Amino acid sequence: MSRRMISIGGASGFWGDSSIALPQLLQHDGLDYISFDYLAEVTMSILARARAKDPSLGYATDFVSVLQRHLPEIAKRGVKLIANAGGVNPTACADALRARIAAAGLDLRVGVVTGDDLLGMQSHLQDSREMFSGAAMPTRLLSLNAYLGAAPIAAALSAGADIVVTGRCVDSATVLGACIHEFGWSLTEFDRLSGGSLAGHIIECGAQATGGLFTDWEDVPDWANIGYPIAEIDEDGAFDVIKPKGTGGLVSRGTVSEQLVYEIGDPAAYLLPDVTCDWQSVEIQEIDSNRVRVTGARGHAPLKTYKASATWQDGYRVGATWTIIGEAAAAKAAKVGEAVVSRVSGLLAQAGSAPFTETSIEIIGSESSYGASSRAQQAREVVLKIAAKHGDPKALELLVREFTSAGTSMAPGFTGMGGNRPKVMPLVRLFSIAVDKEAVDAQVEVWVGEQKVSVPGRPRSEIGETNAPQPEIHAPVESASLTPVPLIELAWGRSGDKGNHANIGIIARKAEYLPYIRQALQADLVARLFEHYAPAEVRRFDLPGIHGLNFMLYDVLGGGGIASLRNDPQGKGYAQILLGTAIPLPAELAPS
Repeated sequence: MSRRMISIGGASGFWGDSSIALPQLLQHDGLDYISFDYLAEVTMSILARARAKDPSLGYATDFVSVLQRHLPEIAKRGVKLIANAGGVNPTACADALRARIAAAGLDLRVGVVTGDDLLGMQSHLQDSREMFSGAAMPTRLLSLNAYLGAAPIAAALSAGADIVVTGRCVDSATVLGACIHEFGWSLTEFDRLSGGSLAGHIIECGAQATGGLFTDWEDVPDWANIGYPIAEIDEDGAFDVIKPKGTGGLVSRGTVSEQLVYEIGDPAAYLLPDVTCDWQSVEIQEIDSNRVRVTGARGHAPLKTYKASATWQDGYRVGATWTIIGEAAAAKAAKVGEAVVSRVSGLLAQAGSAPFTETSIEIIGSESSYGASSRAQQAREVVLKIAAKHGDPKALELLVREFTSAGTSMAPGFTGMGGNRPKVMPLVRLFSIAVDKEAVDAQVEVWVGEQKVSVPGRPRSEIGETNAPQPEIHAPVESASLTPVPLIELAWGRSGDKGNHANIGIIARKAEYLPYIRQALQADLVARLFEHYAPAEVRRFDLPGIHGLNFMLYDVLGGGGIASLRNDPQGKGYAQILLGTAIPLPAELAPS
């Protein structure tokens, strides 16, 4: 099959995303596919625990319930769906869908991709070392899944599937799989594979590409009805980003550029199972109102290994917050936090219990050693957060009780919403390894009525070359008169997480700003700005095609995800902190 252009909507950025996305996308004329991304890294451990309690669970159940309401419209419009909603039990997810389809009297074929679950191979992989830290693999894992690529999804579509359900795959593969199927791309057409992957990367987080989290949030209309993104992808891998008519949100160079830099590392070597992407020279241009053109993705051969991520339980965690109001609110909060932790530590010692493995005190809304990103000097209202880790959940229940008791025994102005006492939760950590692709056997099954058709899911081993030009990076023009300008007036920014690492992408609003931003924002300056989080290393990468920079901050999130006790465990606010930096700029270039 060969087509000039296909249209793919992104309906979900995480498990629990808004229910408004699917119906608005179904009303968009000419839509060919809708993709859904459900699987954050820690989501796998939640689904694994659900499967342990009930073998019929372990998948994103809301995917099935949302689809059930819209199955007649899906069938009527002939839109195909691709989702990684299968979690750790994609077959059960597919079976649940087939039951709903049969009950509705519809003829929709469901395909399922399996083979990513490697938990049964743990004994053979036990000597593997963690990709980033070199640590030994834990002996008891909750989940262990390889990040599969797009080839099995393409195989399922070619076998006739209308709905494809996968377990763990890279987020962008749900889009790239459709491109491979529709355009007949070879697995050695790396530039095209990179372009399709970039389209998937842009729309995989739902409304983040259409104004969600945008630096210029005041310019984004109608959050209540924000439109979800649609990528119109050409046969050469270039694409347009739009949103459904009549919806809120914004599609602009800024919103799409911010999503490009979200959660990437080295933009010249963004590693995916099907292709190593080079997005340094990507260009993003506004060609119409709420329409952006994305071109220039390059790619080369992928690695011979899959990334596989395991989750494991390392004790328990809890965090609680209370509000403190009045004069010297931050000082009162600090005294309360220190007193509560001291009291509980003493009670644990008296009982012969082990101490906390980690504690965290943050005062949100004040400038202090506990809340380093705030500029409030004399805040009269702050939020005190105390969190801790321990091997025994009872020790953390004691912390919650004693923190609550401070409401009658410590600082005046101590208050908060009643009946909202936090629960102790398992502390789940991530462990990533590299697994030889030849050891992973992806399987594809498509149900045609009551008949099951199996097709090969393992991609061929391919190699190839690309001649990507090295982008030019300009130096700043010397000027005798420089004036400090806040970075937020010169650039957009977006930050996110990769395990225990964080990235901050910065995109100049105008090309002429970039040399001065680049000269000022050295890696050591960023390291000093975030020294209260103790990054192990900070590296800077260039994206001259979009006039941007990307900073990687390594081992900076206190464990990341739900392994972290931080109020910002995923680095979501890091770009906002960096955007406050003053950039020396020639007076003639300064925004008026």
